[in-house]
Amino acid sequence: MSSFDFSDWVGRQQRQSDQLSATPARALAATFDREESYELGDALPGLWHWLYFLPLHRQSELGVDGHAKRGGFLPPVPFPRRMWAGGQLNWHQPLKIGDSVERVSTIKSVTHKSGKTGDLVFVAVEHAISNAQGLAMTEVHDIVYRGNPPASAHGAPMAAGELAPTDADFERSLTPDDVLLFRYSALTFNGHRIHYDRRYVTTEEGYPGLVVHGPLIATLLVDLVRRQPGLGPLRSFDFRAIRPTFDGHPMKVCGKAMDDGQVSLWAQDHQGFLTMKATAVLAA
Repeated sequence: MSSFDFSDWVGRQQRQSDQLSATPARALAATFDREESYELGDALPGLWHWLYFLPLHRQSELGVDGHAKRGGFLPPVPFPRRMWAGGQLNWHQPLKIGDSVERVSTIKSVTHKSGKTGDLVFVAVEHAISNAQGLAMTEVHDIVYRGNPPASAHGAPMAAGELAPTDADFERSLTPDDVLLFRYSALTFNGHRIHYDRRYVTTEEGYPGLVVHGPLIATLLVDLVRRQPGLGPLRSFDFRAIRPTFDGHPMKVCGKAMDDGQVSLWAQDHQGFLTMKATAVLAA
């Protein structure tokens, strides 16, 4: 088997149980500067299920990047950079505070690609979350692994990217700082050092600053929809990360309502470059 042949991992499953307690939801509401207090039976906002089913790896099981060491459920891809590339989510019924839930995770595919930036390995993981009423939501989580850039490239400016659209119907500006990134890392029990360890992220992985979590940006996009009068809960949400966002610079989350019950969403950095794009379909 070659170093990029992980066909044996396809089909592997993992089962986890959890209870959707109120405290994580209240903590994320505070992090998003919202005056919301969640009580038993309240619907969980879209993407806030990422506060649950947390990765409870022991300290001795972590790699130098703060993630769990390769192997186990996910394949042992031999690349140091691991990023959340995107996802596709469908809601079948609401998840509510107090629900006892089960998540069945299945590795659907492992794909090796070579490009101008080197070798990449994409892993697609499907999650099916059920409560007492049955299947509540399905999600495909896309992970990408890649190598670090050469040391000579550290500190070099990023190449120009795709410019973000300029026809938003609504938008919100914010500046992600290290406190916001720390709080989100803590809420999701995410030990990945690129989000809070400035020395590591700049010297070891060659980024110019702390990396804003892809899931955090996606959640801010869904939160933007929630802030718009008349736009109800979501039936589905697809998103794809385009370009890293770094702390200390203003960013925008933007949306444009379409005529077919869909909302086009995107995030952009302080240079106006597109960093994430998404499509939300509203529930009828």
